[in-house]
Amino acid sequence: MNSVRFMTIRVALYGVGAIGMAIAKTLLGRRDIDIVAAIDIDPSKVGKDLGELVGLEPVGITVSRDVDEIFVSAPDVVVHATGSYLDKVYDQIVNSVLARACVVSTCETLAYPWYRYPVLARRLDRLAQIMGVAVIGTGINPGFLLDTLVAVMTTPFQEIKSIKAIRSLDAAKRRLPFRKKIGVGMDPSELAEKLRTGELTGHVGYAESVYLIADAIGIQLTKVEEGQEPVVAEEAVRVGDIVVEKGRALGIRGWGRGYVGERTLIEVELRAYVGAEDYEEIIIEGDQTVRWRSTGTHGDKGTVGVIVNMIPLVLELQPGLYTMSDLIPSYRAPYIRA
Repeated sequence: MNSVRFMTIRVALYGVGAIGMAIAKTLLGRRDIDIVAAIDIDPSKVGKDLGELVGLEPVGITVSRDVDEIFVSAPDVVVHATGSYLDKVYDQIVNSVLARACVVSTCETLAYPWYRYPVLARRLDRLAQIMGVAVIGTGINPGFLLDTLVAVMTTPFQEIKSIKAIRSLDAAKRRLPFRKKIGVGMDPSELAEKLRTGELTGHVGYAESVYLIADAIGIQLTKVEEGQEPVVAEEAVRVGDIVVEKGRALGIRGWGRGYVGERTLIEVELRAYVGAEDYEEIIIEGDQTVRWRSTGTHGDKGTVGVIVNMIPLVLELQPGLYTMSDLIPSYRAPYIRA
């Protein structure tokens, strides 16, 4: 019997926080992946063996804060997982591209960078073409549940009149850092102000998901709105060791809406609060009506899955900056009627 041979992909990890470590643990179990470097600035991780850090046997890869490791290790792909806003992590991605590595990033605003950062997007696209590599931002949301999956489901339609996608998740089942960024237990007024000022991010990527869908189906939107607000406990809620008193914030509800003229064409909604039902629902109306509903997708596991599965795919792309809407089948609008 002939043995199966794998092409080994050399991967560098840029960021080994909670998601980065989960990605590392998955990649260390794959025969087709060879992790060649790991970079982070956390003093508690720098100098540690990556395998031991994720609860496995030592693997001989020491976490470093030296960005030059990207150049020295010569990876095929850099898995980037450090921040949500492209302007804050732009130099990190540029360094990865300059090392002639393709990039798969969890940066939410890189999922559709032309919305918030059109200048940086153009520069990154041009640099990637010059260096001969591909760059993409993705994840579970934005990147899949409220956009890519939605766009794929439009494929059997001949006409689209409206699209609505909802993701609902029980924040009590999520990590403490997630519950903190959506303000679980806070005074609702304080949470609303911190969401407004950006001191707390809540969820990042409502508009990006709207634009990804619009881009995939070939619709030119005239306006996009997004927002998020506290969900307030009407009575005390206790889930395990989590207690939210009456009148305090259970979490958030957020939305993004894309308009053609004055008509809402695309709407995405996130319900993330303690006690919420776990599900995703997509409703598409056009020449037919399709309603799809799931029992919920695990956020962290889903993010790891999307990122890991994109690693071999990004190597097959022509050089440049991509979004998930570039890679999928979907409905394609012949024209726009306001």
